[in-house]
Amino acid sequence: MSSAVNSSTAASSSTPSSLITSTGIGSGLDISAIVSSLTSAYGAAQTNELSAEQTSLNAQVSAFGTFSSALSTLQATLSSLETPSTLAGYDATVADKTIASASTSSAAVPGQYSLEVQNLATAASLSSAPVASGATTIGTGALNITVGNASTSISIDSTNDTLSGIASAINSAPNNPGVTASVITTTAGARLVLSGTVTGAANSIAVSESGGDGGLAALVYPPSGTIGLTQTQAATDANYSINGYPATSANNVVSGAISGVTLDLLGQSAANTPTTLTISADTTAASTSIGTFVTAANGVLSAIQTLGGYDASTQTAGPLNGNATLESFQNQLENILGQVKSGNTSGVASLADIGIAADANTGQLDSNSTTLNNALSANLTAVGNLLGGKNGIATQLNTLINQYSGPGGLLSSINQGLQSSLSNVSQQQTALQADLATYSATLTSQYNAMDAAVASLKETQTYLNAEFNPNQSSSSSSSSTSSLSGGTLGT
Repeated sequence: MSSAVNSSTAASSSTPSSLITSTGIGSGLDISAIVSSLTSAYGAAQTNELSAEQTSLNAQVSAFGTFSSALSTLQATLSSLETPSTLAGYDATVADKTIASASTSSAAVPGQYSLEVQNLATAASLSSAPVASGATTIGTGALNITVGNASTSISIDSTNDTLSGIASAINSAPNNPGVTASVITTTAGARLVLSGTVTGAANSIAVSESGGDGGLAALVYPPSGTIGLTQTQAATDANYSINGYPATSANNVVSGAISGVTLDLLGQSAANTPTTLTISADTTAASTSIGTFVTAANGVLSAIQTLGGYDASTQTAGPLNGNATLESFQNQLENILGQVKSGNTSGVASLADIGIAADANTGQLDSNSTTLNNALSANLTAVGNLLGGKNGIATQLNTLINQYSGPGGLLSSINQGLQSSLSNVSQQQTALQADLATYSATLTSQYNAMDAAVASLKETQTYLNAEFNPNQSSSSSSSSTSSLSGGTLGT
């Protein structure tokens, strides 16, 4: 019996590991669930802390992004306000639009003028006598063309001595002095037409020829006797008058006759019938620019209220509630918008004077269009000086925004800090996961060892039951397992 016991024991001790094919078989416990639960509990506090920190940091990154976008929108509206002359635009209107049109620059001043155009500036035009066709041979030699003080010499030989060939040679001349050549064919025949490209009496066209077979004499101007080109239009200056005072211009676009005004002469006036030119302040563009600025400023104020405020009804704070950077910007913004320029005698010393004031309930800027338009009409220059120039409100705002959103500004530094913190949190989360994996592996190993020990005890119990109760049926093994689990051993 002793031999049997030893044999059975040896067999038992040599096979316990083969009896456990998955965790929990020996003990009947769900080891995987237990380990998972214990691991989660072990890391719950730190996991929740890191997750909350990550959520807060991401919310701040998003919030500062929203704030930065609002600042960019506001800054984009300032360029049209920073320069007073840009805001103080003027409109030019010609009563008879067939006579002239006009445009203005910042140097214009309001006024009304009478304008009369006696004649427009013209460019010279010359025409040859008709020949049979453009393929008719004219002659060879050098054709010398002068327009004003510029001239060129064009070689004509057997390859281009036809009327059409000469026209092409003139048009392709590298030093063309300012003339185009074309061939016009009518019932009388084909003619060479030379047209000046520049108006003005000083830009008449002269043509001479030399060398060759003498055939180019048909194209000279002034003509030699009855041979040569005919002038169909002389080069002339424009003649016009402003307020009855005569003036001339080599071309039909006239600058400098009236300060800040450019005239484009279009047609001749009827005799002694001047038209009216009116220069007036253009308040439409200024009103639009100021309205766009107010909308953008309200966008910034709204962003500050949403991101840094506290909603008492929902007991929810914005992601930047209490943020010193946001509060500092808000204070500086409100100081600039609310300033009153001392020593100003124009009647336009603050935004309130042009109808822009903060609403006491909402904090937003309200704009009174009537007050604004009255201020623009009465003193557009003063409004421009309030907003623009060295100490203008728009200039101060641009400087302030650059301190925050410009390269190397405060928002850039803040974003770098937040990104660094997010990276640090990510590293801590990675380290925590590694720690939890190690902890889980340790627990799994310990529970597996326990499970193996329980399985071995059950095997021993089964063996002892068989040795001491040989008549007991094999079905009792399950009850012996229950007895073992209950702390008893059948004998």
